[in-house]
Amino acid sequence: MTADRTTPDLESLRKAVAAFGGGPSLLPVLDLTAAGDRRRLLTLLNAWGCRIPYPRGGEPDPFDAAVGAWAGRGRSGGLPTAPLAQLTDAELEPLGGCFAELAAIEVGRPGGARKLGPTAASKALHMLRPHTLMPWDAAIAERLHGGRGPVEYVAHQRLGRDWARGLLAMTGLDEQALTLTLGGPGRTLAKVLDDYCYVRFTRLERL
Repeated sequence: MTADRTTPDLESLRKAVAAFGGGPSLLPVLDLTAAGDRRRLLTLLNAWGCRIPYPRGGEPDPFDAAVGAWAGRGRSGGLPTAPLAQLTDAELEPLGGCFAELAAIEVGRPGGARKLGPTAASKALHMLRPHTLMPWDAAIAERLHGGRGPVEYVAHQRLGRDWARGLLAMTGLDEQALTLTLGGPGRTLAKVLDDYCYVRFTRLERL
């Protein structure tokens, strides 16, 4: 059974942002056709708890090869760039295939098969488009959408889009002003909503 999907109120969002200390969520601009930026992505994902193995000396680097191939097929460059609230249904629909392809790439060491998986894939897509796409984890995905596949990933972005639109319409503010009033200056609305989802559906805390 999925959780309540009602648009969060401003006080709940303020509490969620405060739980993470507020402040900006700074991410570099990444071009995954460049090896250096693929390594930056790997470092960022592991800093966010993804535990993807780094290659040992002399070993092949499956993460670099697979992400490079994914980017080389135009997947990263083809992601939408509009802020979350402005995403159209036409922009949302292709995200499922893009997400599924990224989640399925092999990133384990030789002899230790491991896929990137839905949580790390969602975080990578957020890092590539921090104003546009929300990340998730297993608890958020299961409790809000009942699964972690491509259909549910698109549903999560649609839900975030609808929440963002509702909040902007209710307050009459733009995204920058809204996140400022929520105590997260420099934080994207997509990340603020993820903060809320994490506290509410992963930690199961009342807000």
